[in-house]
Amino acid sequence: MRRAASLKAFVIGLFLGVVLLTLAWTRVSPWTSYPVGMLAGAALEHAAPGWVREARLAPGRLEVDTSVAIATPQTGNQPVEITLESDPGRYAYGLPIFLALLLAARGPGRTVRALAGYALLVPLQAFSLCMQLLMQLLLTAQFDVRTLRVAQWQMEALVYGYQLGSLVVPTLAPIVIWLWLDRAFVNEVVIGAWRRSLAARGAVAESAAAPASAAASMASPADAAGSAPEVPADMSAARTAAHGDELPPNAAPLAEEGAAPAAGLAPHRSQAPSAGGIPVSTSASAGLPPRRPRR
Repeated sequence: MRRAASLKAFVIGLFLGVVLLTLAWTRVSPWTSYPVGMLAGAALEHAAPGWVREARLAPGRLEVDTSVAIATPQTGNQPVEITLESDPGRYAYGLPIFLALLLAARGPGRTVRALAGYALLVPLQAFSLCMQLLMQLLLTAQFDVRTLRVAQWQMEALVYGYQLGSLVVPTLAPIVIWLWLDRAFVNEVVIGAWRRSLAARGAVAESAAAPASAAASMASPADAAGSAPEVPADMSAARTAAHGDELPPNAAPLAEEGAAPAAGLAPHRSQAPSAGGIPVSTSASAGLPPRRPRR
């Protein structure tokens, strides 16, 4: 019961923590995301020196001057270098999610784990910020490989990197880091509750199957008694022949067609034509007086 209550308290605390910490994070994001902007600017300057000239950082703002020039009608068809701009906290919303998970677990050493998680989230958030700035550069250059001076596969790799950095990393990274830093709570409460739920489902399934098996076992004797085996015809005839002497004395077997009647039985009354053409039974005519001749 204590672990089940801990899991319920964890879920409720997580929901409230995400809402409250996200509201607080929007106020302090320019300062908590400042290391993200520093790391992203340095990575762009060293990883893409052919594109990036300089990265300028301010709280809540990162500007990147590039050497990629394009000509548009807005610039009078004159080549103008592209300048990129973004907010370092654009993909740093994983920090309040991580802190809400950590606080809802209520384990010891939360301060140390909070600092470790924040340090692990910074490079991942910097990766997302770099991919967003490079994707902005590709869109401004209209994916022109000659203007960007890159191969087609390199441009496609940047597109896939942007999808990974904008859709997967910001929400998945804080959860994975919390699972790694708070393994004891996960094994004891979350996985333990999951195993107990599976065991409870198995017990319910077994209890539901027990009445069905008991009913089947109770119905089987009646079925066995009601379904008597059929006796073959030849076996019935043999049994009748074996016990023929046990038949009543008056129960004589039927005479075959054309055979004489058995002794002790009344003769069969057959109809015979009389002299007048009217059929008269022979047995009945034997008891009548003799017919007088006509004069």
